[in-house]
Amino acid sequence: MRMVAALRPNVRRHRSRPGEPVAGDVPALLPAAAFFDLDNTVLRGAAMYHLARGLQERRFFGRRQLARAAWWQLYFRLVGVEDPAHMAEARRRALAFIANRKTGDLERLAAEIVDDKILGKVWPDTLAMAEGHLAADEEVWLVTAAPVEVATVVAERLGLTGALGTVPERAGDTYTGLLVGDLLHGQAKATAVTELAAERGLDLERCAAYSDSHNDIPMLSLVGRPCAVNPDGRLREYAQEHGWRVRDYRTGRRAVRAAAAGAAISAAVSGGVAGLRALLRWLRH
Repeated sequence: MRMVAALRPNVRRHRSRPGEPVAGDVPALLPAAAFFDLDNTVLRGAAMYHLARGLQERRFFGRRQLARAAWWQLYFRLVGVEDPAHMAEARRRALAFIANRKTGDLERLAAEIVDDKILGKVWPDTLAMAEGHLAADEEVWLVTAAPVEVATVVAERLGLTGALGTVPERAGDTYTGLLVGDLLHGQAKATAVTELAAERGLDLERCAAYSDSHNDIPMLSLVGRPCAVNPDGRLREYAQEHGWRVRDYRTGRRAVRAAAAGAAISAAVSGGVAGLRALLRWLRH
């Protein structure tokens, strides 16, 4: 599995401060980091939907492709991880809409869309938590199933250390529409975080992780400081059972809409137009 880690040039590193033990005294603590899911944790809504919507508005593709991209994003998020056959299909379709497109074009448009549509949907309270980790001299990483090109721009704009994301396959300066490795989702996130921690010498027991989704329980379980942010029902229950922190920054209206997402997808799977519209609204907010 290959995931891309995009680093800030001035990435924070562990360094001693006046009064801290130095080599020869006691063993220095390994550095810590915080890992943040993106969709509905740092960002209101789904980054892939905002990207697809922005591309459609810029005539990168049509409305039918937008609807298809939104459908697969939601279906994958809510039920796909439990169905191996669907996981394979989701992997095949995830970035099909960028097949045969120039990499430079998408990178330029992704930066525009992040500025235009995504940054305004960042949860201020979640960003404040990320900034708190940075102020404590800890690295902060986005870990998301969104394309790494988008995740990288978001991390740069927010002043974070870097991003891990799903990697689109390239053939020269063109996207193939396929992926390099797996979608960065579920257990794949936990694997990527473990590999990053080993590479950067991080102490996972001192690290923190934040997510809204039960799909990220493997990543949250890796660290000593897990936190459920705007959690779905299954994650909230799991967090309460295991004594994890829970933070919910949604208004009552947003919380009700999130709770209704499961019912909406059932209607959409059954062919309900109203259900599909509800899913699209949920992705957008």
